[in-house]
Amino acid sequence: MGHTNCNSLFWGPRKDKGRSTMTIGIGELRRLGEQALTSGQFEAALKIFWRLVDVAPAEVGPRLKLADTLTRVNAPEAAAPVFGATATHAMQAGHPLIALLIGKILETMTVDVAPLFDQLATLYSADSDRISRYGERFAPMDPESQIKPPDMEAEIALESLVAGASRAGADLSKVGDYPRMLHRLPLLSDLSGSTFRSVMDAVVAHRLPDGAMVIREGEIGASFFLVANGVVQVYRTDSQGNEIQLATLHEGSLFGEMALIQSSPRTASVRVVGEADLLEVTREGLASLASEMDAVAVALDRFTRERLLNNLLATAPLFGAFSRKQRLDLIRRFTGHEVAPGTAVLREGDPGRGLYVVLSGEVDVTKAQAGDDEVLLATLKAGEVFGEIAMIKGGPAIATITAARQTTILFLDKVYFQRLIRAVPEMKKYFDNLTEERLADTQLVMNDEFLIEDAAEDERVLI
Repeated sequence: MGHTNCNSLFWGPRKDKGRSTMTIGIGELRRLGEQALTSGQFEAALKIFWRLVDVAPAEVGPRLKLADTLTRVNAPEAAAPVFGATATHAMQAGHPLIALLIGKILETMTVDVAPLFDQLATLYSADSDRISRYGERFAPMDPESQIKPPDMEAEIALESLVAGASRAGADLSKVGDYPRMLHRLPLLSDLSGSTFRSVMDAVVAHRLPDGAMVIREGEIGASFFLVANGVVQVYRTDSQGNEIQLATLHEGSLFGEMALIQSSPRTASVRVVGEADLLEVTREGLASLASEMDAVAVALDRFTRERLLNNLLATAPLFGAFSRKQRLDLIRRFTGHEVAPGTAVLREGDPGRGLYVVLSGEVDVTKAQAGDDEVLLATLKAGEVFGEIAMIKGGPAIATITAARQTTILFLDKVYFQRLIRAVPEMKKYFDNLTEERLADTQLVMNDEFLIEDAAEDERVLI
């Protein structure tokens, strides 16, 4: 295989004051290792990642990069034990999605990963006694920490470099004690051990470069994703073609589940920043689980509702006057209801029963005209409310609310709502303003003759 000399790799070690030993920041050395790997300087990358594993044995990233580099120098027999050790380490250290990713890599190398997947299910399913919201992980080393770099000038036979790097990557003896309590996984930790294990078989791994598009706004959703490693960016595009940044997601994040559940268009695009390793679960993959499908559907529904509630609490003006604790207490007073498309939630003439909030989906607001015709006044989306005016004024609803598509509605009984109106001036002001806005919108839409000039005020409001 020859020898390696890494003069072509630019890097900037420096001397510590008063010392002759050359040092480099560990974060800078990581960057140079990734630069070497990306540019095809694999032998230099092996030296760097080997050194990083030595000085930061508890970190998962350098071991994974070391295994990746060994595959790039066409040494799968040396890479396999490093992948295996890294998967075991990641699983025990609180990075189960990286362990699952590596399991998928090892499957392509015809390695038996059943024991790994079995242990993942044992540790991270709902049956585990080791998962907690207060789980722990090893703290990463300060990227500014100065370490002695590898000797990039030394000429080493590639066979020796590969063998040494493989031994170092597979050695977990310097890691130390693993944390007792581990972080929950989104969705997956709500599944039983057997269901969790089945879902792992349906997962597809994707290792994506910088700028790769994961999902595009407007596409019909057919899968959801988990971020195993790296970063992705979530954004929307406005009517002028400008990107509106919505979120940056890191390891452990789940996205894309809403469009999958509702078979609806994606409401945002997701793009890789840097590099990212993603795990995809498709509709077809879920369908293949057969007997496990009901359990997965329940867990997915629960997870989605919790996410929708969190988004609603954080963004809906209705909850703006409350602290987080008050919001959580308030939301417990609501009951949730699934409404099929075309179902009337509230009919014109119904008495006011309480407050309705659209959690997901859409509802159409219509008002009858002479004859059988109806006028569409508005379409309400997630976070918007209805039913409040008839309840506050004491009269009947003057519009009909119909689910435009599959919709989840939250309902708050009028007794509790009236207590809130009396106790929280900000909420009373919010609904006063909403009434005025909806009255104005209704006047614009309806014909003049329909809005009787002498009608009582509560007959002219929207709902």
